[in-house]
Order: sequence, then structure tokens, then C-alpha cells
Amino acid sequence: MSAPRIGVIGGGQLARMMQPAAVNLGLHLRVLAQSPTDSAAQVIPDTVIGAHDDLEALKRFAAECDIITFDHEHVPTEYLAELQAMGVAVRPGPHALQYAQDKLKMRHVLTQAGVPCPQWAQLHTPEDLDAFAEKVGWPLVLKTARGGYDGKGVWVIDNRDHALEVMERIVESGTEILAEECVPFIRELAAQVARSPHGQCVAYPVVQSTQTHGICHEVISPCPDLDDVRAAQAQEIALSIAQLLDVTGMLAVELFDTGDRIVVNELAMRPHNSGHWSMDGAVTSQFENHLRAIADYPLGSPAPKAPVTIMVNLLGGDLGDLHSAFRHVMARDPQIKVHLYGKDVKPGRKIGHVNLLGDNLSDLRERAWHAANYLTGVIDE
Repeated sequence: MSAPRIGVIGGGQLARMMQPAAVNLGLHLRVLAQSPTDSAAQVIPDTVIGAHDDLEALKRFAAECDIITFDHEHVPTEYLAELQAMGVAVRPGPHALQYAQDKLKMRHVLTQAGVPCPQWAQLHTPEDLDAFAEKVGWPLVLKTARGGYDGKGVWVIDNRDHALEVMERIVESGTEILAEECVPFIRELAAQVARSPHGQCVAYPVVQSTQTHGICHEVISPCPDLDDVRAAQAQEIALSIAQLLDVTGMLAVELFDTGDRIVVNELAMRPHNSGHWSMDGAVTSQFENHLRAIADYPLGSPAPKAPVTIMVNLLGGDLGDLHSAFRHVMARDPQIKVHLYGKDVKPGRKIGHVNLLGDNLSDLRERAWHAANYLTGVIDE
């Protein structure tokens, strides 16, 4: 059996981090990137420059691929249907990806299936807003149905005037308005599963995710102080969604834990920031299992290698040259694993992450944050 040629649409860090796993599996990756300086384009020799929303560019790119997968969810689903008509396997397919692209569609299908979600409504008019606010109270959350990520397109709002202003902005941006109750969560969780075309699934440990200004900053695997019953409930939710939506590849389900219940926040049908810990902390990383899944190979074990793994994202700060900090970080803690994305440093931008595994959470946390803070210039000793 010859190895399939896999095309990744999008040249960001997720495509970049698929490359080592592809090399080990003997798979040929090609990437459709916006620029030759994109994160993935720097390390994947077979890079094609083109836009994800240019149908002709997509067709030319897909003509040299057996399987198409993604670094992001922004490719129009009608374009993906055309690639399928060419005989190319698109994984996940547009029938599944639409629910990661459109939060209103996602809320409709999950609610109909009985999956626990926040109270929500689609808003069209000020009267719709008033009715929903009376039902759930203030504050409430407004979201763009399409296009938001890393906290963009999400507003927590505590009064009617601000809500009406945001509603107008959302409509002007060309998308629809999703309103949700402001869930009083005690922490955010993520449950990741991998699923192959013939239905094999594996579930990773449920992790705790902490955000800074809407951007994931820290992930702890497994989630500390989460009892086995609730962890199994979160995994079951993710597995049921993967089957319900016929997802192929990695699925990340972001969840709110209120202490009394677990509800679904958002979905991502690709490798996800909440799974970067698995690069060093799991028997099979999320990137390898994503490739195994879309190629319909048997899936690898998601079992952890240590009792605890912590990941801290490197968010751009004052230090422009991260390599200048390497000697201190590596000498101070040889167990730290540093992963850089080849991106220019900009304030708040994800430019890499560090992983550390062991058995003492407080010790691992102090060491991982020291490394991350030194690499980004927050501290200098």
C-alpha cells in the first residue's frame, strides 16, 4: 500500500506541528499557505502559495493530494464539496466541518441531540434581546455565529445599550448573532478524541484550560481534582459528538465546568491548543493521531506518559529574540521542552509553547511558568 499524499489547508503552527509526525509515519505533507514565511511553510518543503477562499487555488492544490485536512476551519464548505467531487477525500468533511464553522448550527444540532449546552438564542431584533435577557439575566454573552477565534467575536455584556451596539457591529460584519447565558463556570475543560473513517475512536485525558484575554495560556493534563465520573462524562460527550457529526480526525470539545454540570462551549475539528501537551506527555500526540485518523490507520494510544503534564503558551511580549533566552532556560531546567512556531513576535500572539511532565503539579507549574516568562521577557532572572 502506498502512503497517501496529505494536503493541509492553512500554513499556521498546527500544520507545522503535523510535519514531524508525518515524517515518522512516512507520509508526504503538502501545505497551502498564504505566504512562504508562514509557520508551516518554513518547515514543509512542498508548500503551495494560495488563499483558502480561492476555489481555483484549492482545486489546483487538491489535484496533487489524496486527502485534504485543515489547519483552521475557514474554508467555505461549498468549496470543499467541489474538492470531494474531484475524488479527493476531505477529512473532516464539509458535512461535519459546518458545525465548527457556524456556532448557531452547532448549538441547533447539539441541543436537538440532548448534548448539554448553555441556554442560547439567535437574535434578530432588540425585542429578541429583551426576551433573552429576561430569561437568563445580565450579564450575557454575544457571539458572532461565524469567524471568531481566540476570544475574538465574543463579548460579555452587562447592559442593553452595549448589547444593541454589539449586535449592530455583528450584523455589519455580515454574520448572525448568537446569544448565550453567561455560564458561572469554576473552570474550563477540554475533551479531545480522535476518530477514523471506519469509526475507531480514542479519548485523551480531560484537561484544564486557562485563558488570558480569550487566548489559551495554560493547560494541565489531566485536569486536577476532577473525579473519575465527571472526567468520563466529559469524554463521553466528546465521543458522542464525534459520532453524531461523523467527524474524521481530531475533535476538541471545549467545556464549562460549573461544579454542578458540564456544558459544551465550542468545537474544533483539528488538532487544538488544548492538546499540545500530548507532543511530549502522551504515548501518541494529537498530531500523529490526527494523521493516523485521516489516513484510516489504526489509532495510537492516548495514554499519558507521566502523572501530570503542563503546557504553557508563549504569548508575544517584550523579548523579540526568543533564542537569546534559550541558554538560561535549558540550563536551569533540562527537562523543559520548548516548541517554537517561527513567528514574528507580536504582543499577545501565540509564538510557541513549553511542555513539562512529572508527578508534582505545583513544582511543574512553577518551572513551566518560569521558562515561559523568561522566554517572553516577563522576567530576566
